[in-house]
Amino acid sequence: MGNPEQKNETFNTEFILLGFGTLPELQILLFLLFLVIYIATMAGNILIMVLVVTDQHLHTPMYFFLGNLSCLEACYTSTILPRLLASLLTGDRTVSVSGCFIQFYFFGSLAATECLLLSVMSYDLYLAIVKPLHYAARMTDRSCLQLAGGSWANGFLASSIVTVSISQLSFCGLNSIDHFFCDFIPLVKLSCNDTQLLEIMAFILSLIISLVPFLLTMMSYICVITTILRIPSTMGRQKAFSTCSSHLIVVSIYYGTLVIAYMFPTDNTLRDFKKVLSVIYTVLTPLVNPLIYTLRNKEVKEALRKACMKCMLGQG
Repeated sequence: MGNPEQKNETFNTEFILLGFGTLPELQILLFLLFLVIYIATMAGNILIMVLVVTDQHLHTPMYFFLGNLSCLEACYTSTILPRLLASLLTGDRTVSVSGCFIQFYFFGSLAATECLLLSVMSYDLYLAIVKPLHYAARMTDRSCLQLAGGSWANGFLASSIVTVSISQLSFCGLNSIDHFFCDFIPLVKLSCNDTQLLEIMAFILSLIISLVPFLLTMMSYICVITTILRIPSTMGRQKAFSTCSSHLIVVSIYYGTLVIAYMFPTDNTLRDFKKVLSVIYTVLTPLVNPLIYTLRNKEVKEALRKACMKCMLGQG
């Protein structure tokens, strides 16, 4: 063990999030860009939540889970963008160690919950298309609450285990994080302790929380697509594909960027590329999800049209 006094002398009380500091001339432009994205993301996801709650035609398991996803996306982007916007505007990139842990905890919790929730949504589609006769019996109100609640609870539990373990580490020496938010790998790299056991534990948890739901999602879609291809009528196939295509696009974007960002080795040549990928799954994905679901879903578009008509009539 090292000298406790020496540890105290070099113990860091704050980190510096470098973010996009290598592009100082673009700080104002980036601030305006991310501000527009944040406002649009919050507006889109809140709109979907309001439609799901207020429109009786959307009171089905599919839209219940979509409402949960929109709530998650609004929270997800709010753990990262406000802090990033503040640093771009003021130039202050410092964050306390405890503040960094809190951001990592909520980011990790919501990312894990999204993996589980996307898997639940694929299961819902599987039952609707592959096992339609069993759908009403299996997708009861109670089952929907249990599946959604279980996704949130397990996502936050997994992140709690990792965050508590990270909080036991000592951080000394360098305190610069070459990222725009507090993530697992940059944090662990700054620790003075042996983090091998922590990294193994985090890897196992990530497999359980992300890989297993991903495999279940892919299995569901293999069954769904196989069933759709067996539908004799072209109209029936098109209707079935339109039902699941939005969710498939969301799953592909989210998991595609997530896998590339975390599975490939981190080095100087890939660092900026991975930062771009991080922007995609933490910032752009919550923005495009409402667009994908509203533009490709007739029921959501109809609910939106009726809501707009009510607003216009109310104002008139």
